[in-house]
Amino acid sequence: MSLATDLLAGNRRSLARAISQVEDGGPEARVLLAALYGRTGRAHVVGVTGAPGTGKSTLVNALAKAYRAEGQTIGIIAVDPTSPFSGGALLGDRVRMRDLAGDAGIFIRSMATRGSLGGLARATADVILVLDAAGFDRILVETVGVGQAEVDIASAAHTTIVVEAPGMGDEVQAIKAGVLEIADLFAVNKADREGADHTAMALQMMQGLAPAPTGHHGPRSASGHPEPGAQSDGSWLPPIVKTVATRGEGAERLRDWIETHRAHLQATDQLVRRETARAAAALDHVLRDALLAAFLTRLPDGVLSQTTEAIARREIDPYTAAAQLLAIST
Repeated sequence: MSLATDLLAGNRRSLARAISQVEDGGPEARVLLAALYGRTGRAHVVGVTGAPGTGKSTLVNALAKAYRAEGQTIGIIAVDPTSPFSGGALLGDRVRMRDLAGDAGIFIRSMATRGSLGGLARATADVILVLDAAGFDRILVETVGVGQAEVDIASAAHTTIVVEAPGMGDEVQAIKAGVLEIADLFAVNKADREGADHTAMALQMMQGLAPAPTGHHGPRSASGHPEPGAQSDGSWLPPIVKTVATRGEGAERLRDWIETHRAHLQATDQLVRRETARAAAALDHVLRDALLAAFLTRLPDGVLSQTTEAIARREIDPYTAAAQLLAIST
């Protein structure tokens, strides 16, 4: 049987081989993804992002356990920094999630960024498709945590969780990085530490700085803030959930809010819009790679390196050089 057939039949070894093939890229990977694509679109993809040290891996671990308690199958993609020596993932997340090993309903894959910006490996979207085709109910994608480029996760996930922690200055970082805008849920992790209430309050205040929905008449809390979740105008106000991931505290509540957000997306046209955005991002990525590859094959040998050296010597600017190279290749 083919690799795709074995994967769809539930063979875990074939799943691991398929992911490796997709990470390596090439014609075989494209054929495999084409065979699997019609079996995708059923999993709910949850992105988990935030600054390093906020406890993302531990929170993903606790969240996976909360989902397994309900019988859901979980695929986990942990995007690790690239090793400067081997070029592979450092596998730190696999070490931190080792207590999930042996559960047939969980599959964990560490991926190296390989220089990709935004906290996501280039092949992450394709690996999501493979896990989706393999039948996992929920796919958790944990990013590296590199700061301002973390917003890339929003194009890959249906629900994005931004993890904050007290005492790290993350409130300011959230404003600088724009992660406030991409969050569907906030998790204030390490909530047993001093300053957790302040962090949650700061996030709530920052939400209050955004323009209020037109004609909003939804319920408000005792403090006067709108209640989180679905709003009367169809928008969504991200809930702020306090968690202590090391003890599993708050994981079930976070899971329930993910499911509430999923239901909200399904009840509105937002799920279709997010799927369209994901498709557009995937097509853009594939086109860029294909066009670049086609362009490079048309250049005479040595022209690209000569042009690069000329740019480094300040003999020509990159924009003029690109225009000249395009003229040569057409």
